[in-house]
Amino acid sequence: MTIAPTQSPSVKAPGHGESTPLREAVERLLRAAEAEVVRSESEAFARHLMPGARVAWRGAAEPRSSGHAVVELGTDPQTERVLELHTAEAGLPDSAELIDWLGRLASIRLRQLAETANLYEAISRLALAERLQRALYAIAEQAGAEHNMKDMMSALHGIVGSLMYAENFFIVLFDAQNRTVRFPYFVDSLDPDIPDPEGIRPIDAIENSLTWHVLQGGKSLMGASTELEKNLPGPRVSIGPPSDDWLGVPMKRGDDVVGALVVQSYRDDTRYTQNDRELLTYVAQHVQTALERRQAHEELERRVTTRTAALREANRVLRQQVLQRQRGERLQAALFRIAELANTSDSIENFYAAVHRVIGGLLYARNFYIALLSEDQNKLTFPYSVDELDGSREPRELGRGLTEFVLRNGKALLADREEIDRLNRDQVLSTSGARSLHWLGVPLIWNEKSMGVLAVQSYSPEHTYSARDQELLTFVSYHIANALQRKYTTESLKQAYASLERRVTERTRALALANRDLREQIAERERVERRLKYETLHDSLTGLPNRTLLLQRLEQALNHYRENPADLFAVLFIDLDRFKVINDSVGHLVGDDLLFQVGGRVRACLKTRDVVARLGGDEFAVLVEGITDPQAATHIAERIIAQLQTPFRLGAKEIFTSASIGIALPTPEYTRPEELLRDADSAMYRAKDEGRHRAAVFDDRLRREALSLLELEGDLRRALTRNEFVPFYQPIVDLEDNRVVGYEALLRWRHPERGLLPPGDFLSVAEDTGCSEAIDWQIFEQVARQVRALTRDEGFVSINVSGSHFRSPDLDQRLLDLFAEHGVPARCVRVEVTERALLENPAQVKRILENLRDHGVGIALDDFGTGYSSLSYLHQYPIETLKIDRSFVIELPSEDTDTDAHSTAVVRAIQALANSLRMQVIAEGIETESQMRALRRIGCRFGQGFLFAQPQPASKWLAAPLSLDA
Repeated sequence: MTIAPTQSPSVKAPGHGESTPLREAVERLLRAAEAEVVRSESEAFARHLMPGARVAWRGAAEPRSSGHAVVELGTDPQTERVLELHTAEAGLPDSAELIDWLGRLASIRLRQLAETANLYEAISRLALAERLQRALYAIAEQAGAEHNMKDMMSALHGIVGSLMYAENFFIVLFDAQNRTVRFPYFVDSLDPDIPDPEGIRPIDAIENSLTWHVLQGGKSLMGASTELEKNLPGPRVSIGPPSDDWLGVPMKRGDDVVGALVVQSYRDDTRYTQNDRELLTYVAQHVQTALERRQAHEELERRVTTRTAALREANRVLRQQVLQRQRGERLQAALFRIAELANTSDSIENFYAAVHRVIGGLLYARNFYIALLSEDQNKLTFPYSVDELDGSREPRELGRGLTEFVLRNGKALLADREEIDRLNRDQVLSTSGARSLHWLGVPLIWNEKSMGVLAVQSYSPEHTYSARDQELLTFVSYHIANALQRKYTTESLKQAYASLERRVTERTRALALANRDLREQIAERERVERRLKYETLHDSLTGLPNRTLLLQRLEQALNHYRENPADLFAVLFIDLDRFKVINDSVGHLVGDDLLFQVGGRVRACLKTRDVVARLGGDEFAVLVEGITDPQAATHIAERIIAQLQTPFRLGAKEIFTSASIGIALPTPEYTRPEELLRDADSAMYRAKDEGRHRAAVFDDRLRREALSLLELEGDLRRALTRNEFVPFYQPIVDLEDNRVVGYEALLRWRHPERGLLPPGDFLSVAEDTGCSEAIDWQIFEQVARQVRALTRDEGFVSINVSGSHFRSPDLDQRLLDLFAEHGVPARCVRVEVTERALLENPAQVKRILENLRDHGVGIALDDFGTGYSSLSYLHQYPIETLKIDRSFVIELPSEDTDTDAHSTAVVRAIQALANSLRMQVIAEGIETESQMRALRRIGCRFGQGFLFAQPQPASKWLAAPLSLDA
């Protein structure tokens, strides 16, 4: 398109010779195809007007030229450059309009060129987009095409070649998990080393190559291969011939690199542009999608093929199973039929014929027979036989035929003509009769013995038998054998039934007689049971109810009380006072008579509905029902006590006795009758403690005491397991200089809740529960570990040994073994015993003490003066120390008074006695200076008490001085 100004400038027209160059310059300007031609033609036009004029471009970022000799002609819209006219003259008065007209012409042509360029660029982009769209459609079609992967790769190569130069092209696939690469397609005009399309190699095999950098970096690379290798990190690795231009772009699945597309050029005139790079990057993603779809399609086809083969195999197996099941159903029907025949056939012959028909339905059995041993097992009989050639089979002696062979071995035999001939040649068999081509025989076994043979045979080669037929006939033979056994035993059963009926008749008559005797025995047994029940619930001596019956009645009364708390009852626990003395003095017969009369008197004090029971020994219990208040139970108890005060006449003797009674009344807390009886017993012991011959009611104080006692018993047993018992040591000093000569180990309990407890708070309970000895041994063990540190191998430690320990004949040996185990010298230990301990078993106690004394252990008599104080102890037992009880020391008078001179005399007598027997004396319980001075005057040398020190743990005395300041 050509556009010219509609009006020329109003200047003077030049001559014909001058206007021609201007016109030509304008025409060339309007025909200019490039911006540079516009500049040159504009310069030619300007020089025609002004010979020294020059037209040049000024960049958009360059500063504008200054001066009056510069004129802007126009701007190039494509590059935004400014076309300027430079003149040597200061002004343009004559040609200003022409220069302005030239500027308009140049601006118009530059705009026309820019519009044309934009139009061409748009057409190029449209053509490129169309080619790209066709390429993408072609790539997508390749994913669903029917040809193989190789053809698809070749087609992809052609598609990429339609977009850019791609004579040399390859595809690489990358498995990031296994770190392997594969080149499924590779075309190169110069590289002879073509990789295997199916070959998988580790990615380390191409390490630091251009392809490796694309896969690892996930970014495209473009440029000459040698230049790229120089600029990339790592050592240079060249794989294949160098290329003039190389372009590789990654294929990605999300952010993961799964492969790459690479094109390369070995031609200097063929280079790749940034547009090619972007285009190949875009195409690579569609290629990746097409490859994945193609691989998924091939994987689906492979899985379909595999699944089809598996279904085909499963169908074959299923058909076999159907056939086997059909055969199994036929076999099962045959077995049911055989079992049915055994019960329904009216004769054995019909049974044989029916069995033949059943077997014929399973295999070829036109020639069939059954052979059985005779009763004496010497002959072979044939109760059933059907054969084409042998019309009948008569019984015969046992020989060496096929039937006897199966019978002897107890196993099935499947043989053809050759096998039978071989067995005959080997003299294993000696057959006779018609010769069969195939013979099959199985044993009939019952009672674990071969009793017969079932055989089928064929004379025709059309009918043969297989191992499967042998297995089938063997299986059927078991059921036939069982049916035969049942069939043959039917007659014997009938005979047995007849015999049984006769025996039943005879037995019935005998049972009638026995039944009469049995009824008499049952009646006698019922009388005995009533008697036993009475004796079970009553006391044999007094005839009163016993504990069992009492508890039953108590439970009934307690249940009635729960339903109606207003109906009170009471439980009285009665114990005769000093009954043991009566029993030991006048004998058990008189004692039993006394118990009988006591039961009668107690019974006379009660109502008919009340229950009196003897619990055992001299203990009775009474259940009183229907009382109105607790005071009524007390009145009944007092009446019983008064009744028992009356003398008992027993033969020629008159006996006096009394009773202590405990009373328990119901409360909602009671859940079992034994609890009431227990609390009444506790109340009875309270009555005995208060002086006997009285009654006591169980109250909350007794309950608390019982609970406390029970809790203390549990704490004692737990304390034993936790080693809570510890020894405390009180020093024994020389009264002259307060020097410590030894210690007495005293028992203490570190209770986790109540703190440190002395033995008086728990020792009696420990003795009652049998824990005292175990507690003492815990103390002995700890003392043995601490003796040497306390005494420093100079003094001694005393341990208290109660009388219960002397019941063990090996007490002395156990103590000596304990001292030896801990390396304790015997001279450093003293054993303190009481007078009561010496009385219980004098001979054994003496032997134990003498053995301890012979080994060097000191013996001390504790609390001397409070017991029997028999002088025989002092020379009969190996005692070397007397300990004066604190009760005498406390009553010693001070220096300025003569009161309580009796205590002084007793202590002086003990000291004199000890001096004469050369025994040591230790005074206990010294608490004041006056007591210590009084003991010094008497001549007592050693003592212990709070004046010197209170009992302390061993750790207190280990660092203490050997002398105490009194």
